[in-house]
Amino acid sequence: MSDNPQGRIVCEVRGAILCIGIDRVAKRNGFTPVMLRELSAAYSRLEDEPGLRVGVLHALGEHFTAGLDLPSMAESMQRGERMCPDGWVDPLDLGHPGLRRRSKPMVVAVQGITFTLGLELMLAADMVVAADNCRFSQLEVKRGIMPTGGATIRMAQRAGWGNAMRYLLTGDEFDSATALRLNWVQEVVPVGQQLARALAWADHIAAQAPLAVVATRQNALQALEWGPAAAVQTLSDTQQVLSRSADAAEGVRAFVEKRPPRFSGT
Repeated sequence: MSDNPQGRIVCEVRGAILCIGIDRVAKRNGFTPVMLRELSAAYSRLEDEPGLRVGVLHALGEHFTAGLDLPSMAESMQRGERMCPDGWVDPLDLGHPGLRRRSKPMVVAVQGITFTLGLELMLAADMVVAADNCRFSQLEVKRGIMPTGGATIRMAQRAGWGNAMRYLLTGDEFDSATALRLNWVQEVVPVGQQLARALAWADHIAAQAPLAVVATRQNALQALEWGPAAAVQTLSDTQQVLSRSADAAEGVRAFVEKRPPRFSGT
């Protein structure tokens, strides 16, 4: 655990998985500008290194994150400054001009306090495992500001308007069972098991054909953001490209030979 008052983001490669750890335990992993920049760098590394297939975002200590460290962020917020340099990957995956969007899967493991930015990071991911002791809150309205990391969009997409407004407009806390019921997390496990479960999911995804995983995720995202008709228009062309890949040939061979496939990502 870091003793740097600005905190840090730590990365560990486990085979084809990039584990990205939030480390500012003494301050409940509250995000500083340094941490936001390092988080974007970690997401960019996942995107750019061909051997990495899946990311797992987690946090050291008892809590995922208390959100933004407002005293260290206030001036930047007032000026509308962006923490991610141009060309880097936006961890919130919002499609801001100049920032890249992630194409590889991201699994998140959360525990304890998961406020504001923490909730938005998990909503920006593909799957979330929550410990059963989580305390969630999108509490910006209690601080005179609004969520700008995607919560106003994604909470309603997954849980419906009324369920989203119930928590966005009050800033009230909710627990892991509520998050599961409202489709904001996908599984709840006993505290201490969340990272192992997220890694198990990531391992399972990493064993699949990488090009097909990316294309499948992209088509589903396209349908969500641009509508089913837009996603349908790309199905045939994408499938033709995939069917000509080395991994598609390997998938057929593995089926015929009754063995697990060995995908190369080509």
